[in-house]
Amino acid sequence: MTTNQVLYLLGPEKVELRREPVPRPGAGEVLLRIEAATTCGTDLKVYQRGGHPRMLSTPCPFGHEMTGTLAAVGPRVTTWREGDAVVVANSASCGQCRFCRAGRENLCTHLLYLNGAFAEYLLVPEPFVRRSTYSRPPGLDPALAAMAEPLACVFHGLSASDLEDPTECIVIGAGPIGLMFVAELALRGHHVILGDLVPERLDIGRRLGAAGTVLVWGNREDGNRLLAATEREQGAQLVIEATGFPTAWSNAMEAVATGGEVVLFGGCAPGTTAELNTHRLHYSEITVKGVYHHRPATVQAALDRLAGGNLRLEHLLQERCGLDGVESALKRMASREILKAVVFS
Repeated sequence: MTTNQVLYLLGPEKVELRREPVPRPGAGEVLLRIEAATTCGTDLKVYQRGGHPRMLSTPCPFGHEMTGTLAAVGPRVTTWREGDAVVVANSASCGQCRFCRAGRENLCTHLLYLNGAFAEYLLVPEPFVRRSTYSRPPGLDPALAAMAEPLACVFHGLSASDLEDPTECIVIGAGPIGLMFVAELALRGHHVILGDLVPERLDIGRRLGAAGTVLVWGNREDGNRLLAATEREQGAQLVIEATGFPTAWSNAMEAVATGGEVVLFGGCAPGTTAELNTHRLHYSEITVKGVYHHRPATVQAALDRLAGGNLRLEHLLQERCGLDGVESALKRMASREILKAVVFS
């Protein structure tokens, strides 16, 4: 344990694999030996744009979905021991601001982010050790455990909805997050309709529990196509937008039922705007909610769900690679050849 391979993001579509000394944990810190990391849509955006307005600025290590074992534990760490198998979430809240006190840690005034999953080792700072490190359930495949972070975001997104009894739902976007929404909604007994541009992704959606699928075109007519797929063509009680494109935000408003809810999960690029049907919003009493990130409670819920083995999320992991293959995997994600890759260091 003398050197550490770390993948750095240097700018838009520019990465470099570096060798550095293995860090030594200080007071309150731990050293994570990364067993598996997974790529995601946020990684792709970060790679293409060369940064993120909240999470990181270049040059820096990147990647944030991870699991591993503790290679070393620093002084004053009493809750963890060397050799423990853990999942480390990519943000840590302060626990004291008004949002944290209200259980809305994702909006924490002092929220910290952790990047560097595409590496052999990662030094985990004290706030993350204290508030964002979780035991990996025994027997859980590390490749699946690494997906606890995005699944936690899905759990947070669903917590924004008031739905309780099974009903009809629409998910717009069959990327990894959209497909996780499909799997979880179907497991909860909802009738899920999935819309996407890629037929192969709709096939995966059906394997994960989608009752119906709609091949959309990426224009303003998609709202009507999705609406027509619902029972009596009256819309779905819950519509989840999981693409991050303004047109899809607008279409979500057209596909929701009277009195229904729209959850806007996909983050659009800074500076973009979306058109909303104000008449429908007002006279049909549509509830529209933006949701972001995850909370400690949803990370633990995601780990519990993964440990249960009911979601079959292995369908999302369509490539295995080493650290030297991350850039190629991101490019294949951009061309919609794969959904996610699992990275082994």
